[in-house]
Amino acid sequence: MSRIGNKVITLPAGVSVSVADDNVVSVKGPKGTLTQAIDTDITVEVEGSEVKVTRPTEQKRHKALHGLYRSLLNNMVIGVGEGYKRELEIIGVGYKASAANNVLELQLGYSHNIFMAIPEEIKVATTSEKGQNPKVILEGIDKELIGSVAAKIKSLRKVEPYKGKGIRFVGEVVRRKAGKSASKK
Repeated sequence: MSRIGNKVITLPAGVSVSVADDNVVSVKGPKGTLTQAIDTDITVEVEGSEVKVTRPTEQKRHKALHGLYRSLLNNMVIGVGEGYKRELEIIGVGYKASAANNVLELQLGYSHNIFMAIPEEIKVATTSEKGQNPKVILEGIDKELIGSVAAKIKSLRKVEPYKGKGIRFVGEVVRRKAGKSASKK
């Protein structure tokens, strides 16, 4: 029994869901429109302000797809209604970030600056207040796209465990290691 797949998705005000003949679901809301192709075995039913996802059999494959597509549809509904926001902070002496025209420029202690083109669906902003670590803020409606872009940015300078320098999510806890201990007498 899929606990996630059996949950009903309630649609907030201003969000509508439509299912095409080829099992492509499109979700429209105040922030934009998202589409997702659903496996032909899984059925999506829209009843008023509720969306229900059902599976035909109890096969392991159908159970897995049932929960997957329900989660994807729920993420789409939240995305077009409220949107998603991901914040990364850059920790390290001389590490900086700036954004212009959806191009993110990062100075991460390498011999050169890193320029990263951000997809048009995502808005990128940077903040650098005095006494605070620089932050990169990603906003958009597609949770999967924001997550993959954030992971790519984070992989440019992974957090090292001794001083904690690198790029991390705001609020992420990094396990620190003790350095070399003093010489014993």
